[in-house]
Amino acid sequence: MKATIFANRHEAGKLLAHALADVQKLQKLRPVILALPRGGVPVAAPVADALQAPLDVIIVRKIGVPSQPEVAMGAVGEDGASVRDEHLIRMLGITDEAFDAIYLNELGEVERRSRRYRGSRPMIDIRGRNVIIVDDGIATGSTALAAVRVARTRGAASITIATPVCSPEARRLILYEADDLIALQTPSNLLAVGYYYDDFRATQDQEVENILEANSHRGPDGSHDPHEHDRHQHDPHNAQNPGARAGVLPTDEGVELTIDNVVLDGHLCVPHDPVGVVIFAHGSGSDWHSPRNRLVSDVLVDAGIATLRFDLLTPEEAAHRTLEFAFDVQAARLRAAATWVRNDARVESLPVGYFGASTGAAIALIAAADAPGEVAAIVSRGGRPDLAGHNLRQVEAPTLLIVGGEDTDVLGLNQQASRELAGEHRVLIIPGATHLFEEPGTLAAAADAARDWFVGHFVPGT
Repeated sequence: MKATIFANRHEAGKLLAHALADVQKLQKLRPVILALPRGGVPVAAPVADALQAPLDVIIVRKIGVPSQPEVAMGAVGEDGASVRDEHLIRMLGITDEAFDAIYLNELGEVERRSRRYRGSRPMIDIRGRNVIIVDDGIATGSTALAAVRVARTRGAASITIATPVCSPEARRLILYEADDLIALQTPSNLLAVGYYYDDFRATQDQEVENILEANSHRGPDGSHDPHEHDRHQHDPHNAQNPGARAGVLPTDEGVELTIDNVVLDGHLCVPHDPVGVVIFAHGSGSDWHSPRNRLVSDVLVDAGIATLRFDLLTPEEAAHRTLEFAFDVQAARLRAAATWVRNDARVESLPVGYFGASTGAAIALIAAADAPGEVAAIVSRGGRPDLAGHNLRQVEAPTLLIVGGEDTDVLGLNQQASRELAGEHRVLIIPGATHLFEEPGTLAAAADAARDWFVGHFVPGT
């Protein structure tokens, strides 16, 4: 079991600033700090303070392969800066038209985020500058590598990646193209970045905006901006404004659900302006504290999706294993939780989805089969949908079955179950992952796929 290394992103940033030890040397290089939003921004702020350097964001978006959007064939940044994996594009036969269509779509998202985070402030010109790119952690390295390439196209003289935690595989990948990489921790088996933080709740857009505004008193060369005081006085989002509490979620609290005359513990997390709510159904032997489900929850909340993680069984029921495989009972409790959600003012009227892991996938599918039309989407991670049996034929909700490529037995069961599903469905294989998705980057890839599935079915036209 891993020990907590960082209390939160701000503490990690302060430690990272100390690790960038030769401050005088770096100051002479006139560095620019570029943070990968959203999570990299609160880490980068203490680094910018220590180096007395300007802080900005570097916004990049992956350009995914059309049939496998989680696989990157390129990336796009601001000002239209793009990189292409020509070898992969040729190997897959991707046409320029297909690439350009996805490029333009992702460029639109890059521009939207740029407007949101910067407001009227211009992007810092990094031509000829020494750039330090900061993120809150690096598992696979694909996003950081894309940021390196985009910074190169924008004319950076040198590029250093700085992060609290990085996998050895990502480090090797990034150092092929970056000038240096500084990481406080390089664990040999990095399951997920969130494991290395005690508080890894999703960073909100408002927090990014507030941090960038608070650091805007430094000009592009790091000098003091004489107009900063006036902006500070009149900015409605200023940190002194009690109505602008950066990074605070409307709801992030423990809850109790009374179902079947028993009290079930859980946790409700609601971001600003949520687009939907996902209820978690964990497998046997797990509970709502599961760090894997917590990581998935953080990714969903970061995308604007509320989450409810709760125990399907009481501690007594779980200890005596009396209802461990009573899937009908647990499915009924899951449906009752969906009713509870629909009656709660914080998340009422939102589309509802189910996320099930292991046997929880079967429970989610049975619950959806018993209530046609009430569930907008389902995601199974390393699940046992086959245990839903004949219920599979009654499931109308669009269903994504995520399976590890090395979890061969469960992969076969998922492929067999998919043939029974009558509604929209897909089997997504995460290469190199075993049953618990313990390999570096695999759990994050599964969480991203779940996020995209839910967002795509919660928001029309997405």
